Amino acid sequence: MAALLLGAAGAQTVDLRILETTDLHSNALGYDYYQDKPTGEFGFEYTATLVKQARDEKRNTLLYDNGDLIQGTPLGDFVARVQPLKEGQLHPMHEAMRLLKYDAGNLGNHEFNYGLPYLQQVLSAAPMPYVSANTYKDNGTGKPGENAFTPYLIERKTVYDAEGRPYVLNVGVIGFLPPQIVQWDKSNLDGKIVTTDIVEAARKFVPEMKAKGADIIVAVAHTGINADYQPGQENVATELTKVDGIDVVLSGHSHQEFPGPVYKDIPGADITKGTINGKPVVMAGFWGNDLGIVDLKLNYDRQSQKWTVADSTTSLRPIWDKTAKKSLVTPDPRIARAVKQANEGTLAYVRGKVADLAAPITSYWALVQDDPSVQLVSNAQIAYVKSALADTQYKDLPVLSAAAPFKAGGRSGPSYYTDIPAGTLAIKNVADLYVYPNTVQAVVVNGAGVQEWLERAAGQFKQIDPSKTEPQALVDESFPTYNFDILDGVTYEIDVTQPSRYGSKGEVVNEGAHRIKNLMYQGKPIDPNQQFVIATNNYRASGGGSFPGLDGKNIVLQAPDETRQAIIKFFQDQKTVNPTADNNWKLTPIPGVTLLYVSSPNAQKNLPAGATLLRTREDGFAEYSIKF
Repeated sequence: MAALLLGAAGAQTVDLRILETTDLHSNALGYDYYQDKPTGEFGFEYTATLVKQARDEKRNTLLYDNGDLIQGTPLGDFVARVQPLKEGQLHPMHEAMRLLKYDAGNLGNHEFNYGLPYLQQVLSAAPMPYVSANTYKDNGTGKPGENAFTPYLIERKTVYDAEGRPYVLNVGVIGFLPPQIVQWDKSNLDGKIVTTDIVEAARKFVPEMKAKGADIIVAVAHTGINADYQPGQENVATELTKVDGIDVVLSGHSHQEFPGPVYKDIPGADITKGTINGKPVVMAGFWGNDLGIVDLKLNYDRQSQKWTVADSTTSLRPIWDKTAKKSLVTPDPRIARAVKQANEGTLAYVRGKVADLAAPITSYWALVQDDPSVQLVSNAQIAYVKSALADTQYKDLPVLSAAAPFKAGGRSGPSYYTDIPAGTLAIKNVADLYVYPNTVQAVVVNGAGVQEWLERAAGQFKQIDPSKTEPQALVDESFPTYNFDILDGVTYEIDVTQPSRYGSKGEVVNEGAHRIKNLMYQGKPIDPNQQFVIATNNYRASGGGSFPGLDGKNIVLQAPDETRQAIIKFFQDQKTVNPTADNNWKLTPIPGVTLLYVSSPNAQKNLPAGATLLRTREDGFAEYSIKF
């Protein structure tokens, strides 16, 4: 239906503000459940204040959430696993968001972590409609059947010009998520959900939306901003700006900020204006640390009854001053009231004792040396898998374990590290060690596969020039730390003077390169043909992270238990946990070279040999030098 002018005939320009939250990950409150203390650095209760302020400034506003909402903190776990939501009961995040009257929500990849029935239960009670255009029901042959969710909406909105005259604007909103969910959550989605390429889905549905009368189209896309495009890839927001008919792209998933300097070199990006290829784009960080704002100036041609975007400005409003380390807004008290019961239940849950802890556990140096925070997870996984396979054909195969440092700073900020004091080890500490609701799985690979697994993980590091005397940054910050798998049960070195064998998408880019040196099993060079069981999680076993040889076909154990449950049982059996690492891996020493390593200022508490604090930066991180 074409837009209708309801008021006087003279006005032709309307200002429209579009607001985005994304990747809230169940952070309803500014509260760190792992450290069990309040914080102003994140939390929807702060973002809600920014929403109110932004609405007060503009009469015409729309508000969308871009997914990864129901998972990410113990609050999300509590209502999904510990004290499950009753039928018809609102998720605590929806209890809070109901107060702000969202226009629509999009699904993210983490929405599927607790299984399809739970997601459907949550959505059935949601206070706003949801869209997802590239998710389909499996038609029984692994091919797309009908849409699994509503692909798009066309919402009839009344908007007003500067003189207060009303118009009808038909706003099309379409949602997208990474097609990789069928790999990442294979155990939950196999045989149930099929995904298609995001851009393909956009090209399919956007013309249909225009034909049905959408005056403008907003793509709420749980996908990051890409420099190039290949069908089926995870991050394609840039390519969506090239789809004819899409007027605005709300991006997410990558936990980054646009407009922002990290994307200054993206082809077609204007980070001053907040556009890519001339179209407004916003990505509002994560955990509610930013509110995304797109301001549109719409022109209405009465003769053709068409709306066009005449101009746009995109901006981000943060809740936290990173330099002064203080809150920029006060929290909306309605949010805390809305989630009070769920929050109190979560706090009681996470404070429950598991075991005694003989020494602190930290992850400040987990990227440069073997670390107890990773070792403990591996020990628990090995114990679980050995027990689960004890009466199977795999009982005599050696069991290794793959575990990664989840909380190691990076894009999540200088407070995103594990730091558990000695004393009582509680549920909250287990959730701190292992932040995802993954389940235990195991795969069988040979010795050659072990080598390639480690080569892929070694992409964590930049290549170091051994001839340079000036300090060189060691860690490639674009590489997610959850893909830096440490394999326990073998010993090895990582030679960072070599180029990475694998590229960012898991493809071989340097065929002759090998960073993994002296790979040994039981003190002898590993046999490339020997079979090993590797304890891991459902994400990795099903192909998450694009590791070579991992596509779900060599899984030999799909356990019903979450990894955190395996860790809890392991700690309970021990009664007293003594966190030590077995130092089964190390960086190959490079004499005369100084490495730069970024961590928390708190990493000073346990400096490794050869490490020195250089400075604390304005963003809250600290820089250290390391000499072998």
